[in-house]
Amino acid sequence: MSDPLHICHVNLARNFRGGERQTQLLIEQLAAHDIVQTLVCRQDSPLRQALSGVENLDLVAADQMWVGHRCMPPVDLIHAHEARAVHWAWLHARLNGTPYILTRRVPQPVKDKWFNRQTYRGAATAVAISSPIEAHLKARHWCPVTRIPSALSHFTRNTTVVETLRQRFEGRYVVGHVGALVDRHKGQSLIIDTARRLADTHPDIVFLLLGSGEDEQRLKRESEGLDNVIWEGFQSNVGDYLAAMDLFVFPSRNEGLGSTLLDVMDAEVPIIASDVDGIPDIVIDNESGVLIAPSDAEALHDAVLAMKDDPGRGARLTRGACQRLEAFTPEAMASQYRTLYARLLDTSTN
Repeated sequence: MSDPLHICHVNLARNFRGGERQTQLLIEQLAAHDIVQTLVCRQDSPLRQALSGVENLDLVAADQMWVGHRCMPPVDLIHAHEARAVHWAWLHARLNGTPYILTRRVPQPVKDKWFNRQTYRGAATAVAISSPIEAHLKARHWCPVTRIPSALSHFTRNTTVVETLRQRFEGRYVVGHVGALVDRHKGQSLIIDTARRLADTHPDIVFLLLGSGEDEQRLKRESEGLDNVIWEGFQSNVGDYLAAMDLFVFPSRNEGLGSTLLDVMDAEVPIIASDVDGIPDIVIDNESGVLIAPSDAEALHDAVLAMKDDPGRGARLTRGACQRLEAFTPEAMASQYRTLYARLLDTSTN
C-alpha cells in the first residue's frame, strides 16, 4: 500500500478573513479523506485554534518567507493560500525541490515585477477562485491556471440565540451586512448613506453590520445620530445573525469572489450586491440576487426599497440561489483540489 498523500498548506496572514476561512474548510475536508497535512502559519495565527481538533495535521510556525523550512517534514506538495505564502513556497521549492501550487483570491492584478514572475513561474499551477482572476492570470502567461471557487461554510444556528435576535428586532425590517470594516474594499459608507436617506421615510428599516477593521471608528463617526444603524462588531456566530436578517447588502468596491454571499444564500436571505469582479460568478442578477453598479449609493437605496416592497421576489431569488449552492460546498471544493493534487503529482513522477 502506498503512503498517504502529504500536503503542506501555507497561510502567513495575521488575521482571520475569507482566505483563512477557506484554508480551514479545505484542511478539514481533506482530513476526512485520510490525507496527512502540515500547516505553516504564524505562531499567533487564528487558524491554530480553528483547526485544533483536526487529526493528522502538524503545525509549523513561520511569520515570514525565511522561517520554518528546517522544521518541515518531507511533503509531496505545498499549497500556498495567500501572497506571503507564495514567497515561502517558492523558497522552500528552491531549497528542497518540493513542487507547489498557489491560490489567488484577490481581484487586483499581480504586479509585473521580477520576483512575482519568478514565484508564479515556479508554481506547478495557479488556482483562481473566480473568472476575472482566472482571466487575469491566464493573460500573464506565467504558469498554468485553473479555477476552483471558494466554498460556503455551513454555519450552524443556535435556535435560542436566533429567537432572541428576532425578538430584539421585532417589527423591524433587518438589512444585514457582514464584512471587514474596510470601506475601500467593502463599501460600508454606501450603507450609511442609504440608512441616512431612509431614516425619516422608513423608520422600520434597520441596518445591522457585523465586523471590525481599520475603518471602524471613521464609519461609526459617519453614522453618528442614525438610530437605524447598529454596529454589532465581530461575531463568531454569523449563522445566528443571518437567520435574523430580512435582506443582505454587499456593496463591495472590489471582491475576489465574495464567499460570504454563499453563506447568505445558504441561510435563504435575499441579496443585493455590487456587479463587480467575482461577485457575478455567484449572484446572477434577478435569478439568485440583485446586482447593482459598484459605488452607487442611489442604486443601493432604490434596490433596498424595491426588495422590501416585494417579498415574493425575495422568496423567488432565494430559491434560485439555493439551486446554485451544490457547486460551492466544501466537499465540492476539496474534491476539485484532491483531483488537482493527484494530477500534478502523477505528472511530476512520470
